[in-house]
Amino acid sequence: MDAASPHLARIQACFPDLPISSVETNAEGLVNDVVIINGEWVFRFPRSERARTSLAAEASILDLVRRHVTLRVPVIDRREDDFLVHRLLPGVPLSQEQILDQSVSGQDALLEPLAVFLRQLHAIPQGELARLDIPVSDAQRSRSDWVGLYQAVERELFPLMMAHVRDRVKRHFEPVLEDRMPVSHRPALVHGDLGPYHILCDRVARRLTGVIDFGTAGMGDPAVDFACVMYFVGESLLRRMAGFYPGIREALDRARFWAGTLELQWALAGVRSKDLSWLLCHVGGARDAMPVGSGWG
Repeated sequence: MDAASPHLARIQACFPDLPISSVETNAEGLVNDVVIINGEWVFRFPRSERARTSLAAEASILDLVRRHVTLRVPVIDRREDDFLVHRLLPGVPLSQEQILDQSVSGQDALLEPLAVFLRQLHAIPQGELARLDIPVSDAQRSRSDWVGLYQAVERELFPLMMAHVRDRVKRHFEPVLEDRMPVSHRPALVHGDLGPYHILCDRVARRLTGVIDFGTAGMGDPAVDFACVMYFVGESLLRRMAGFYPGIREALDRARFWAGTLELQWALAGVRSKDLSWLLCHVGGARDAMPVGSGWG
């Protein structure tokens, strides 16, 4: 209750007829404060002016996405300058363990709808995206961005690494630094932050129940969504998803490269901000990605 109190007055002012029987806070987000009222209503308050702008764009993106995907996404019930609210989608975060604990057919029952969701999301017509002036995703990266990331890692993180880790990072970046791996792509609408905490499932019924938090969504490289799946769930399961979304193969090396930079991006943010949460919040990735350039046969 104490963590939510700065926002409760605002909620009560906007919803004077809403009886409040319970208040929960989710402090895990890095961009928004999340307050859950009565286990039913999710209020998201941006922590910065940039987050406020992203929240406004997210509401428009969700309206568009909902018309094109079959998996449930949040329906914004109300948006103000300083918050938006939607009903809580049921489910718990999808984990690699939950998938691997199933039979092959049970695994496909979870992987197929996720693959179909991404296929539908990435296929939203360019004309509709242009009409709504969908912004570029915060997750979008150009070759110059990757070169800049490597230079920052070399400057700020290499002094903290053992020699074999520095060598591995150098080898990982070589295909981009030497311009051997094209990073060009056809822009599409991407989620941009498809971690397990944003993919919900019903543990008993063993089915997906929805995808949440489109705060990083925007125009970008579909490989970023595949990279998140690869990092958190594993390349072996992403390969299974390619049976339901063949376009994954075309972006495979870009996804591998992306996945291999995630921990470096988080570490750099943690070192710069002196915030250990960046270094610890994603401990335990799947780590079964093959090297860039390795085929699937």
